[in-house]
Amino acid sequence: MLRAHGGPSGSGPRRRPRLPRRRHRALGRRPRPGRGALPLRRRAGGGRAARRLVSLWTIEGLAADLRARRLTASEVTEAYLARVTRRDGGLRAFITVDADGARRAAKGRDAELAAGRARGPLHGVPLAWKDLCVVGGLPTSCGTRTPEYFVAEAECTAAARLVAAGAVTLGKLNMSELALGPFGDNAHHGHVQNPWRAGHCAGGSSSGSGAAVAAGLVAGALGTDTGGSIRLPAACCGIVGLKPTYGRVSRAGAMALSWSNDHIGPMTRTVRDAALLLGLMAGADPADATASARPVPDCLAAIEDGVRGLRLGVPENYYFDGVQPEIVEAVHAAARRLGGEGARVTGLRVPDPQPLTDVTGLISRAESAAIHARIARERPHELQPAVRARLEVGFHIPAVDYLQAQRLRARWTREFIELVFGAVDVLLVPTIPEPAPSLAEVTGGPVGDIVARMGRFSRLTRPFNGLGLPALSVPCGLSRDGRPLGLQIVGRPFDEPTVLRVGRAWERAAGGFPPPPEG
Repeated sequence: MLRAHGGPSGSGPRRRPRLPRRRHRALGRRPRPGRGALPLRRRAGGGRAARRLVSLWTIEGLAADLRARRLTASEVTEAYLARVTRRDGGLRAFITVDADGARRAAKGRDAELAAGRARGPLHGVPLAWKDLCVVGGLPTSCGTRTPEYFVAEAECTAAARLVAAGAVTLGKLNMSELALGPFGDNAHHGHVQNPWRAGHCAGGSSSGSGAAVAAGLVAGALGTDTGGSIRLPAACCGIVGLKPTYGRVSRAGAMALSWSNDHIGPMTRTVRDAALLLGLMAGADPADATASARPVPDCLAAIEDGVRGLRLGVPENYYFDGVQPEIVEAVHAAARRLGGEGARVTGLRVPDPQPLTDVTGLISRAESAAIHARIARERPHELQPAVRARLEVGFHIPAVDYLQAQRLRARWTREFIELVFGAVDVLLVPTIPEPAPSLAEVTGGPVGDIVARMGRFSRLTRPFNGLGLPALSVPCGLSRDGRPLGLQIVGRPFDEPTVLRVGRAWERAAGGFPPPPEG
């Protein structure tokens, strides 16, 4: 039996139409009665208007209306299940939809609330989990063809904490096979489609999480991030994705890819929702020795304080090299806008992250080969060619190279933090170098070319896994042909409150982040 995430002896494999004219509420403001979700006279389960409004729901808004009993958890759950039935055949965001379990849980939440008991801030809010999180007895395939690929002794801590706060599990979400891929293609469960542009990738490896949240199939989701796997789909799908500081969130009960690079974080429609989920799932965990015992701050406390006086750094090297011009302009325009809100925006040269990225890549390849050695050696024919090729490299890395890479990484991380965050409070960089490419582009051709393109697509996110820094991706407009762009906000270790504060300031300045056109 496989064990939960925690270290080398504790993980391993086993097995443009017009948008709706009616808006939700002003993003991030406190929900007002009747504005969080559907009016009672138009029940969640029926009517075209009801189905359209589901995609505008936020976690905060739903939670407020559920607590006030303007909606029931059963109504909300049925609305999402109906939307999954209608939309997911084309999107392929879910691997498992637990309709019966979700209905039972929602009914229980309604009974509890009727008796005057609420579990927590998420009481009755439907969420879904990347299919490498062990939750609710559901199979955990990790994107492979084997339904029970991963078995843990306990449930995923991060997901369990959200369920304990009242969340309803809607199901398990599609992903790149073994979380090894930035595009979200999956030959076993279907390539996840981008809700903004059919035939284009949703980003990976948390592709189902990105597509499901963007398309309004679920209120929020968990993703994991080893080299960009939360932030890349967030950018491709036009949603919010937070990779917390390494150790901020326990990884117990989630299948590992790279013990020293993996992170778990929230994927949501708004920055406030991401802050809410982070606060509920972060903190120490006896099941994960890498989970930090630092106190978990209230990330919502100062999230509306704006950016006046904050120092925002825009790198003059590396992070804009090879990036499409419209993305460069979008990020610089966002920086100028935040400067207009009172931030002190400065250009700066940062230490070249390429050497760090190289050693982090070596570390990740070695660790992922160790974790997935059984399937790679005993059943390699079950793996997609690019996944198999990436694992194979890890078997040929000498231990001395791995250990030296870890030493270099520690030194370069200290130097980067001292040099950069002595001068600025956060960095502003692009999340992706190009808008979401077509699935045909990233799944066809020689394996070597596909693997090389994977590296290019994730080159702006991977450095921050090696550094272990908190990094938030937020939407930053659309390309000329309507594909989402992403702005990445990076902060000091364990300073998620400032990162989220800047993200929220940009969200307000941008007028909110719209959902994709209804398909």
